[in-house]
Amino acid sequence: MINQALDFASAVIIFMLAVAIHESAHAFAADKMGDPTARYLGRITLNPIPHIDLIGTIIVPILGYFAGFIIGWAKPCPVNPYNFQNPRRDQMIVAFAGPLSNILLASITSLIFIVISYTMALKGSFVESFFARMIFINVILAIFNLIPVPPLDGSWILEGLMPRSWEPAYRQIKPYGFMILLILMVTGLLWYIVGPLASLLFYLLTILWH
Repeated sequence: MINQALDFASAVIIFMLAVAIHESAHAFAADKMGDPTARYLGRITLNPIPHIDLIGTIIVPILGYFAGFIIGWAKPCPVNPYNFQNPRRDQMIVAFAGPLSNILLASITSLIFIVISYTMALKGSFVESFFARMIFINVILAIFNLIPVPPLDGSWILEGLMPRSWEPAYRQIKPYGFMILLILMVTGLLWYIVGPLASLLFYLLTILWH
């Protein structure tokens, strides 16, 4: 029971940190691209509270934990594209900043573990488990958010890459984005999309651990 509680607590802490870094990266990128909206609203912060979305940051991750893997999203980062010099390009950069921050955090975490493991035996320890979970949750969060379904980051990246003539049709799909995600989660198809890429990236990031 104690181990389960510790396991759950560590997963929650890691997920909240990952989400805070993800959203702060969006806000920071938007500010650098010329839109200070998110900065004015206090979204450039590692405090997870301003980023919490009831469904995406609490309910879905808890259900995901008991299903075997944690996924989720945070309160959308407020962006005013009229402040961008090149809205399509800058919106893509802002969208990609979130997943990129999680991949960078996972990479840094792996490097830190490699350094620490040279000074002490960590094989099979809670420290190893914690670092591995930090990497995996960040990898899952990054890849999940790159799925091109609204309101995930991948949808903004796709919209920036697609021909302008496709935009009207794509925007008609946007209101059904959450329904599409729900179907993917309920049917288990989501794991078949995220799982293989997440497992591959996790393997590459931990290949030097042993």
